[in-house]
Amino acid sequence: MTTVTRRVAPAPQSTTGIRFPQGFTWGTATAAYQIEGAASVDGRTPSIWDTYSRTPGRVRNGDTGDVATDHYHRWREDVAIMADLGVSAYRFSLSWPRVQPTGRGPAVEKGLDFYRALTDALLEKGIEPVVTLYHWDLPQELEDAGGWPERVTTDRFADYATLAARALGDRVKTWTTLNEPWCSAFLGYGSGVHAPGRTDPVAALRAAHHLNLAHGKAVQALRAELPSRARASITLNIHHVRALTDSAADLDAARRIDALANRVFTGPLLEGQYPQDLLQDTAGLTDWSFVQDGDTATIHQPLDFLGVNYYTPTLVSATTGEAAHGSDGHGMSEHSPWPGADQVAFHRPPGTTTAMGWAVDPSGLYDLLMRLKADHPAMPLMITENGAAFDDYVNPEGEVADPDRIAYLHGHLAAVQRAIVAGVDVRGYFLWSLLDNFEWGYGYSKRFGAVYVDYPTGKRIPKASARWYADVARTGTLPDRGGVNG
Repeated sequence: MTTVTRRVAPAPQSTTGIRFPQGFTWGTATAAYQIEGAASVDGRTPSIWDTYSRTPGRVRNGDTGDVATDHYHRWREDVAIMADLGVSAYRFSLSWPRVQPTGRGPAVEKGLDFYRALTDALLEKGIEPVVTLYHWDLPQELEDAGGWPERVTTDRFADYATLAARALGDRVKTWTTLNEPWCSAFLGYGSGVHAPGRTDPVAALRAAHHLNLAHGKAVQALRAELPSRARASITLNIHHVRALTDSAADLDAARRIDALANRVFTGPLLEGQYPQDLLQDTAGLTDWSFVQDGDTATIHQPLDFLGVNYYTPTLVSATTGEAAHGSDGHGMSEHSPWPGADQVAFHRPPGTTTAMGWAVDPSGLYDLLMRLKADHPAMPLMITENGAAFDDYVNPEGEVADPDRIAYLHGHLAAVQRAIVAGVDVRGYFLWSLLDNFEWGYGYSKRFGAVYVDYPTGKRIPKASARWYADVARTGTLPDRGGVNG
């Protein structure tokens, strides 16, 4: 992705009763550490997020994922909720330390049995299981051995992929290797606002490469074990980067962030090489000698589709002062997640915001999809995460009205449909998230779910947005804006 745009972009046009293509996938999504709980049950050992969340000062209110929403014990109830919603697919991640506790050696059958039972229940309800191998829960023992900055971790991940494929390959046909490797590399090893909490810009770049390499090795491992009908993918949180002005300096700032946020992954994954401007921008930090001969060929594996996560656009400008990365929407830290971009400032886009402080801007999703079509026209796309956090509460009638979330979803689904009409091959949409859950460094203070969770009791209450989304999924039709209500 080499193009950047200005701040101002046209909003998607509202459409009356627009229909999505036949066979469009309607899903919802979660991540293991955010919902499962049962942190030390049935042989599971700590992940980097267990260690990080239990470290004082790391997570808001000292929250941990030890219990989360207790999905490990309440999964039958959650599958029933999905069936009531009428979704056709459920994207969930496997907990690496539940399947392979130390990141080495044989799998733990009790951990695999949990996922076998979950998958069977989904299939019985007509819901396609979509498995993500890695949603940020690296086994702590592998981090102790160096983590993602070390090349050996890529081999451990390939072994884990083989174990998962052998256990679930007869049930699961759609596989995602990594979720948002940008966050794993640059928030985990650069700014330190995600686990494991390290703050080394070179380690972050090394981690980015090794995550890419791990993906390539995992795809090879999956294809060696799975039937030919199986589909392999990766999910990226591709940033839609906009320049504050049309000045040469601001446009170059946007180019620089686009390289660090997007093309560090799309380059080797989809084109077989790292972009030269990225290597030049970061030459003062590293010579990239950790990229060995043959690595980019291994990374550049054929994919059946590209998963796209989108929440809000990124607005940047040049600055002659210190880096202002604190406004990038990725959490506050004295350390930047943007190595080699010290002269880039981040700005909060105008307009309404979610509880995360993220601008609500569906035009960013439309523009992003159009850019992907222009840059990679043959690659099918899947919206694997899109949603919003708001300050939801249970009213005296025991209901949760969330009209702001409904409006957010309506606007972004309209953007997806507009892109489809313009020729973008978008195959499906996964609402983030099924349940309110542990929101990483924010603990339980932010609610993204279509289903409200009362954390002390675990009680689930579908929000108004859940009923609204169920209607859209069932009919394949987005109502006109007049039909958006709580």
